[in-house]
Amino acid sequence: MKVLIVGSGGREHAIATSVAKSSKVEKIYCAPGNAGIAALAECVEIQAMDFERLVAFAKEAQIDLCIVGMDDPLVGGLVDEMEAAGIRTFGPRKNAAILEGSKAFSKDLMKKYNIPTAQYENFTDPKKAIEYLEMEAKFPIVLKADGLALGKGVLICQDLEEAKDGVRTIMEDKKFGTAGNTMVIEEFMTGREVSVLSFVDGKTIKPMTSAQDHKRAGDGDTGLNTGGMGTFSPSPFYTKEVDEFCEKYIYQATVDAMASEGRPFKGIIFFGLMLTEEGPKVLEYNARFGDPEAQVVLPRMKNDLIDVIEACIDGNLDQVDLQFEDNAAVCVVLASDGYPVSYEKGYPIKGLDRFDSEEGYYCFHAGTKFDEKGQIMTNGGRVLGVTATGKDLKEARANAYKATEWVEFDNKYMRHDIGKAIDEAL
Repeated sequence: MKVLIVGSGGREHAIATSVAKSSKVEKIYCAPGNAGIAALAECVEIQAMDFERLVAFAKEAQIDLCIVGMDDPLVGGLVDEMEAAGIRTFGPRKNAAILEGSKAFSKDLMKKYNIPTAQYENFTDPKKAIEYLEMEAKFPIVLKADGLALGKGVLICQDLEEAKDGVRTIMEDKKFGTAGNTMVIEEFMTGREVSVLSFVDGKTIKPMTSAQDHKRAGDGDTGLNTGGMGTFSPSPFYTKEVDEFCEKYIYQATVDAMASEGRPFKGIIFFGLMLTEEGPKVLEYNARFGDPEAQVVLPRMKNDLIDVIEACIDGNLDQVDLQFEDNAAVCVVLASDGYPVSYEKGYPIKGLDRFDSEEGYYCFHAGTKFDEKGQIMTNGGRVLGVTATGKDLKEARANAYKATEWVEFDNKYMRHDIGKAIDEAL
């Protein structure tokens, strides 16, 4: 098979790494890719939102399977365009990707089908949003831009004045662009956060192993929200009882709800969960692999990824026995200092060769590129995702942090406490 992966981050590098293991795959292309992905795939200089050129390339290169990794092209309808051109494509169509594309839609869906989530209200008028905050809100409270905002469109406000500023930031100043045309005001939930990625074929859902992200930029969960500073898998708090509840009241219920709405979902549903005292509730949905969740989940998967993807497309996922290694994985993101606000890039990266000879260690590239001499350089806020496995979370965490020392570049920044709270809890 010839496979085209659409995207340029650590998630796409993790996907490419798994795809490259399949005996069914002869050639991998990635558009636009990055310097790390280039070791596995032929990178094509086409941006993820350039649908016309992507479709033309897929036809010309006789692509057998296209995997869309990123949220923007999914929400924009790339799967529809590819399928219309006769290209087998993995990911939800536009009318199903709205599950991530509009938080207001997803909240209304959960309300309609009694899927456990936080109480909320949707607003398109900033004045009415402020009135609601003044009259009815309990603090702290959560403000969410409706649309896509690179994982950063969520504000947790401690008091009324902070919440009013948040409304102005999202809806009037348009900090997150048109994503803030509609805003969700949501009850603040407390508990353990867990992420569960799942394969879906329109009617059957197969959850993967659990994971947990670290969104805040600084140690101790301080600083601004980012796209994710590190992850671990599995979560020890995602018990068999939690899984059984979610299977019954959240996972299958979501797939059935989308089908009932005439929006059958094929692809990946990412469930962001909060394990509250009242039971698990949905924080958010994503319509693709998480980043950096994919970087700890996919290395633990035993199945051939191509087999599972084809089962999703063909509607026979019920015949797949999804299996994961009985181990753990931790990913530590190496970022450019100053991320997610302002940062410098263009620094040479050293020490990457070490990962080629060490089993159980991975370095997934996110923001990297080649310079004119072929040297790998930093090219983004999140630069690399250093992942390591171990027999348990403690060992995996120690291995991951050991491996971060192999890599050197100016301006290197990372959190030093990915999974630390779990170490202490255990």
